[in-house]
Amino acid sequence: MDMKLEVVVVPVSDVDRAKDFYTGLGWRLDADVPTGEDFRVVQMTPPGSPASVIFGTSVTEQAPGSARGLHLIVDEIETAREELRKGGADPGEVFHDAGGVFHHAGTDARVPGPAPERGSYGSFLSFSDPDGNGWLLQEITTRLPGRLDPATTAFSSAGDLASALRRAAAAHGEHEARTGAEDPDWPDWYARYMVSEQAGTEPPV
Repeated sequence: MDMKLEVVVVPVSDVDRAKDFYTGLGWRLDADVPTGEDFRVVQMTPPGSPASVIFGTSVTEQAPGSARGLHLIVDEIETAREELRKGGADPGEVFHDAGGVFHHAGTDARVPGPAPERGSYGSFLSFSDPDGNGWLLQEITTRLPGRLDPATTAFSSAGDLASALRRAAAAHGEHEARTGAEDPDWPDWYARYMVSEQAGTEPPV
């Protein structure tokens, strides 16, 4: 049975302030449902994310600002940092961890700058919402094998799809150069390549 993580509850002290903050970052407002003065549910979704956050009144016993380690995945961390800054957040500088695997708690072992050779999974930056809930951006450019369902392929934007098509076109050009012949079934080849790229499986040959 599938068990999909779809919602994370974020504890805030001022619902309208939090709503304005996340709206400023370009997050989609899915719902704002008050059922009285003592209960209100707001759901918002980051751009391109399959999971959402919920905050509101009487939706959690956590202290406002106590959430830590909430991760958002991006494919170009410096561009994402600039978008956060323009949206009203105050993001930190890009860093990588001295251990090179994930990152330590807090600010321990942070090394300024992106990961060496811009390794996928290795570059981070942090920012907080007005209550102090702590978010991290992590740059992932290539998924490790098995990290995605090979039967599922999704693109968060037209730009992401266009980039995937360009990579498939370049790889297919190399494929035709190896075979020495035009491939009339190139749409099928493109499709297999794009699915394998997202799923981290072997690409077509």
